[in-house]
Amino acid sequence: MKVALDPYMFRTTPLLELPCLVAELGYEYIELSPREDFTPFFLHARAGDDTVKSFKKALDAAGVQIASHLPLYRWSGPDEDDRQAAVRYWKRAIQLTVDLDCSVMNSEFNGRPEQSSRSEAMFWKSMEELLPVFEREGVQLRLEPHPDDFVEDGLVAIDMIRGINSPYVSFLYCAPHTFHMGGNMAEIMKYAGPLLTHLHLADSFDHRASSGLRYIVNPPGSTARVHQHLDIGQGEVDWDLLFATLGELGFADREETIMTSCVFAWEDRARDSATFMRAEIDKGLAFISG
Repeated sequence: MKVALDPYMFRTTPLLELPCLVAELGYEYIELSPREDFTPFFLHARAGDDTVKSFKKALDAAGVQIASHLPLYRWSGPDEDDRQAAVRYWKRAIQLTVDLDCSVMNSEFNGRPEQSSRSEAMFWKSMEELLPVFEREGVQLRLEPHPDDFVEDGLVAIDMIRGINSPYVSFLYCAPHTFHMGGNMAEIMKYAGPLLTHLHLADSFDHRASSGLRYIVNPPGSTARVHQHLDIGQGEVDWDLLFATLGELGFADREETIMTSCVFAWEDRARDSATFMRAEIDKGLAFISG
């Protein structure tokens, strides 16, 4: 198993300085999330071959590797032109991943919840084009049901991944999205079983209404997906249950699995947050091992 850092809070750090920074923070692996100078949100990659070569040299010098590459594209959106563009962007991102000597990508289902049927049709259409590319290049894809995607429920997402029916596609459980996936964390993780290959670790609050009065946004019943990625212990995720379930599933004993620290709150303390999360993850792993 690999423990990685999502360096989104350090996205203004020059790309070639990023590996050294990540090493200083106590990590050997990066989950490369969207950056304006590499793979921006919803746009074609900006990195060329020279950028990749220079970045690989910086990674080698720092003793850091890319555990996973995380692009975000509108591949399930209801607009066909956007979908076709997203497929083109995906193909370039896959090539960049291979060039970085990385064999794992993770992303979101995307699409629109208010147009779930059309979005699902677009998703399958994109998968028909992209799955042969993933399989040909030997790149694994880990999928996450993200708040405001066409599929948000964890159990439904797992069934969809089973329907893809490829050994190259598996499930990513994002702890801070627990309360948007149904709230039944252990059930979802156990239902995934060996399909659970990837974790995003951060805390969050359960923003569902409690006693009909616990409103974070108004009016009551708003469709806003309110959440934040906090340090472990700052929210309501049951971390003892999470790590106990991982221990039961043997998650940390599998070579292909990844845990990623994904805290995005309070960028003024990004360094402290990253080092704190690394220590908390190590405590959780020690708990698993007994």
